[in-house]
Amino acid sequence: MPDRAKILLVDDREENLIALEAILSSLDLVPVRARSGEEALKALLNTEFALILLDVRMPGMDGFETAAHIKRRERTRNIPIIFLTVVDSAPDYAFRGYAAGAVDYLTKPFDPWVLRAKVSVFAELYNMNKRLAEQGSLLRDRLSGELPPGAGDHASVLPELSRRLTAVEDELARVRELARKSQDPALTVPLTDLTDRLSHLRAGFDALS
Repeated sequence: MPDRAKILLVDDREENLIALEAILSSLDLVPVRARSGEEALKALLNTEFALILLDVRMPGMDGFETAAHIKRRERTRNIPIIFLTVVDSAPDYAFRGYAAGAVDYLTKPFDPWVLRAKVSVFAELYNMNKRLAEQGSLLRDRLSGELPPGAGDHASVLPELSRRLTAVEDELARVRELARKSQDPALTVPLTDLTDRLSHLRAGFDALS
């Protein structure tokens, strides 16, 4: 069974972390807490995350500075960040958030349904990327004639790979429909990237069939 996607929750207030965990409790993911920007950066050293929910207003290293550090690191620069802040924040906060590399920006109190929907889609995109990488590795092994131990012979691998690719294509179609209904521009780039990668993988597989 694949590992569940992990979501990093960054907020200096305990009650806000509890509220976020409660909102996300119905989703099949693992929330990880960080009470400061420094703690968040430490968590990112050894754990792979699908998404970061990052509070803007924190003492010491605020959300913007934390995001800047995340985006400078090769290992973490592509992790999506959603900024969270109170509704009466300075009017330039949204602009600064996007400039710092955030894919989205939500003000508190936010709609739990909206937050849950956004997190769910980004978690699914993360899981699809993982599965797509696995299928790409299997296809490369097939092309090079170096199948992993226990994978069976080439003839038996092709139907299984085809089934897996079809499953990912079906899932991508479902996520694309969710993105269309949500009209969320933050999903355009990751969905386009996934679509291109899956198309190339399918073309490589078709060339073998």
